[in-house]
Amino acid sequence: MADLNFATNSGDYTTLSGASIEGFRGSLNGESLLSGDEGYDAARRIWNAMVDKRPALIARCSGTADVIKSVNFAREYDLLISVRGGGHNFPGNSVCNDGLMIDLSRMTGVRVDPTAKTVRAQGGTKWGAFDHETQAFGLAAPGGTDVDTGIAGLTLGGGIGWLSGSYGLSCDNLIAADVVTADGRMLTASADEDPDLLWALRGGGGNFGVVTSLEYQLHPIGPAVLAGYLVYPYHKAREFFPLVGEFASSMPDEMNLITFLTTLPDGGGKACSILLCYYGSMEEGERVIRPLREFGPPLSDGVRPMPYTEAQKLAAAPQGRLNYLKSHFMSEVGDDALDITLDFFDRVTSPLSSVLFQYLGNATRRVPAGETAFGHRGAFCEWATNGVFLDPGESEVHIRWVRDFAAALSPFSSGAYINQVGTEAEEGEEEIQTAFGDNFQRLATLKRKYDPTNLFSHNQNIRPRI
Repeated sequence: MADLNFATNSGDYTTLSGASIEGFRGSLNGESLLSGDEGYDAARRIWNAMVDKRPALIARCSGTADVIKSVNFAREYDLLISVRGGGHNFPGNSVCNDGLMIDLSRMTGVRVDPTAKTVRAQGGTKWGAFDHETQAFGLAAPGGTDVDTGIAGLTLGGGIGWLSGSYGLSCDNLIAADVVTADGRMLTASADEDPDLLWALRGGGGNFGVVTSLEYQLHPIGPAVLAGYLVYPYHKAREFFPLVGEFASSMPDEMNLITFLTTLPDGGGKACSILLCYYGSMEEGERVIRPLREFGPPLSDGVRPMPYTEAQKLAAAPQGRLNYLKSHFMSEVGDDALDITLDFFDRVTSPLSSVLFQYLGNATRRVPAGETAFGHRGAFCEWATNGVFLDPGESEVHIRWVRDFAAALSPFSSGAYINQVGTEAEEGEEEIQTAFGDNFQRLATLKRKYDPTNLFSHNQNIRPRI
């Protein structure tokens, strides 16, 4: 084959001989794809249609051995690397331009140990498959609110979910991980082996290597939860948000919720809504949510008993739409922040766009600040606004609305949520540092230990420091 130009990790380009590229491709057990190969365009596409990047080469790894070979190849030539797990995150860090994309999407094995209440899952697994296997034994781990999200990316950045009230974040339930580090070694990070690496993986993002499998502590959940949407008239929003804030401040551990501002389909106008999940006695759950039902009354009430796996699908967003999101944590939602929120949503530029407040959950906030790398234990909720649209020609107006909205609410921010932050080139180093909070310096020191040349940089990057 012909020689090929690759982006390097240092920001330049290098030319690799066709023989070198073919030698690497031939060493893999899995598939490898170049531009023009059948399947290349499908492999580079991810959930967010806003992301349209073209790697020079995609390595679709069949297992850890392929990952090791890919990392060694990239290190030898100083190639830019991106790592794809589930491929769902908003910024699209899993795909790079002109570099090597290490694709774990075919590594999806899940093995449950029902006696120990643990599970080991490979790095390309999505939460839908994870929940399917663990719920066969009546078990679950906190796993976000969308079955299409990859377990690895969500966990490495924190992971807020329906079970966070009792069991904390996804990362709080990570008890071990297999990691291919920048020198091509496979390390098992656990409480007994490389515990500092496990600490860094629990909220430090993809900075420390390619995580090929993750082991979680599981908890009894089900067979049914009480979940669904309550939808209210938009004109009641100023009463709605204080009510929900008071409710969330005193809700039991078994409850978590997200509030939304949305536009109803088929010309139904704007609305405010709650998506909630309660796991426990159905009778007690009905009693707990009674104050929410009595407010309004709601335009619609879809809260009912359902399997946990069904509750996990309620917030799933369609693929193929263009999404542009800004997000940060908040310690409270006061009157001034609410005024700004409603003012901007009054002027929303797309009927598909929304605003949400996702509550962290009681157990998340009880974990000491330095126990994991996740840096925002004191936050009350995550605020996010997502500009969603279908026509790329409208990008400027929708992106501007999101950016102006985020800038107006920035005085109320208590820091960024790493899972919603792009690369350093897109966001800036300061924004990334706020995502890690007081844990940033320790993470930078560990980065120097495990990735001293910053091979893994196409992420919410932490530069190696002493």
